Amino acid sequence: MSRASFSITSSSSDSTAEPQADAHAEQTRRELLLGALATTACFGCSAPARAGEDQPGADERPQKGDVLVFSEGDREGKLIKAADLTVGGPPVHAWPQDPKTSVVRNASRLNELLIIRLDPAELDEQTKARAVDGILAYSAICAHAGCPVTAWVKSDVGDKDVFKCMCHNSEYDPRAGAQVVFGPAPRRLAALPLALADGSLSVAGGFIGKVGGAQPG
Repeated sequence: MSRASFSITSSSSDSTAEPQADAHAEQTRRELLLGALATTACFGCSAPARAGEDQPGADERPQKGDVLVFSEGDREGKLIKAADLTVGGPPVHAWPQDPKTSVVRNASRLNELLIIRLDPAELDEQTKARAVDGILAYSAICAHAGCPVTAWVKSDVGDKDVFKCMCHNSEYDPRAGAQVVFGPAPRRLAALPLALADGSLSVAGGFIGKVGGAQPG
C-alpha cells in the first residue's frame, strides 16, 4: 500500500514537472529570440553611422571646384572666406569640401591644408602667380616624417615668421613656395592652387608636389 501510494505520488510529481520544464524551455527560447532580434536591431542602427564616417569621396584628394572649410576650432566645418584671413598670418587649417555633396574630404590626413594670406609684395614670382589676393594653400603634412605642421613662428635662421613642424623642427617659407629654410625636411610642402570668387575660396587644381613624409614618423 505504501509502495502504491509512493508510486502514485511520484507519478503526479513527474507529470507536474514536465509542463514546468516545457514552460522553462519555451521561456528560454523566447529570451534567446528576443536577444537575437535586439542584436540585429542594434547592428541595423549602427550601420548608417559607420557608413556616414566614410562617405564616398571623403578620402579623395582635393578636386577642382572644392570649397575650403575650417578643420578645427569653434568654426570647424564652416566655409573659409577671404575676409577670415589676416594678412601676415597666422594660417588656418582647412579641409577641402565637395560643394555638390557637402562631403568633407577628411578621411585622409593628407588632405589637411594650411591657408595663409600674405602681402603679395613679399611673394616670389612663382608663388605670386599661384596666389589669389596673397592667399596661398599648402599641405599641412611635413615632408620629413609626415607629422602635422602646426606652428607659425619666427624662423631660427631669419626674422620672418614661417611654418614649423614641431616634431623635428623643419621650417618652410610660404613666401617662396614653402621651400625648406631649416631642419631635416628633404623638400618643400606641396602647394594647392586656389581661386577666389565673391569672397569665397575654392580649389583651382590638384596638389603641386608630393604630399606626405619621406619617412615614417
